[in-house]
Amino acid sequence: MSACKMTEMAGRGVVKAQGPDTHRLLQDIVTNDISRAQDGGAVHAALLTPQGKILFDFFLLDRGESILMETDRQAIPEFLKRLTFYKLRADVTFEDVSDDYSVWVSWDGNPQLSGDVIAYADPRLKGLGCRILAPAGTTPQTGCSPAEPDDYHEHRIALGIPESGLDYAPGDTFPHEADYDQLGSVDFKKGCYVGQEVVGRMQHRGTAKKRIVPVSGDKPLTAGVEIRAGDSSVGMLGSVSGKRGLAMVRLDRAAKALANGTGLMAGDMAVTLHRPEWADFDVPAAGTS
Repeated sequence: MSACKMTEMAGRGVVKAQGPDTHRLLQDIVTNDISRAQDGGAVHAALLTPQGKILFDFFLLDRGESILMETDRQAIPEFLKRLTFYKLRADVTFEDVSDDYSVWVSWDGNPQLSGDVIAYADPRLKGLGCRILAPAGTTPQTGCSPAEPDDYHEHRIALGIPESGLDYAPGDTFPHEADYDQLGSVDFKKGCYVGQEVVGRMQHRGTAKKRIVPVSGDKPLTAGVEIRAGDSSVGMLGSVSGKRGLAMVRLDRAAKALANGTGLMAGDMAVTLHRPEWADFDVPAAGTS
């Protein structure tokens, strides 16, 4: 067996878009430059509200005659409605093809892929590993050791990478708050897309006060617990794995509290914020995760 690990992500699904206007339409509405998904690559992108908040996020793969979007399977009905809303007279069709695929992730090594699969490196961060679309009901042949979804989330959390629905709420989160600007999920040079004006203004002015950052404690953390500094709320824990987790934090409030000598608490446990190695923003009293 290879050193790599692999698990199926049963909660993921796939939307297929095709037609002469597919590339133009998607380029006009999503946060990333979809031309970067050519030649076997992929991009991570989002469809935003006009107010600039994340509605749906997905991995976009350009297959030439069609585009595949891997996303949260439960969100696909609403995703299709929103895509159809923006379609207008464009010659493009959208279809839920989740029943045709199983979605897998591998990490900690290079999978030795064979057979009828679509594989691509996770575009957000090299260390995240590889994502694989295999025919439904099949297990891709990779040479990797089998693992569980919790093992993947432990790996993701250790790298400081947030997950929609676990670490931030769709419809209530700006891309900068979910670190999209840091992880290549927004292209700031591509031109207009839905919500672009708000996102561009936040980038230009540096006004993101909240960020998802790694958090640690000396005991296992609990998802959904509020992080407080004295009587003030500064954040909320999202996904956790043992003593590590990710939290949406008001960094300005946390910095002020720590500067005044007030520690951060999640329930009755002191917690520490960390700056991920890939981040270029400051995290108060931080080391690197």
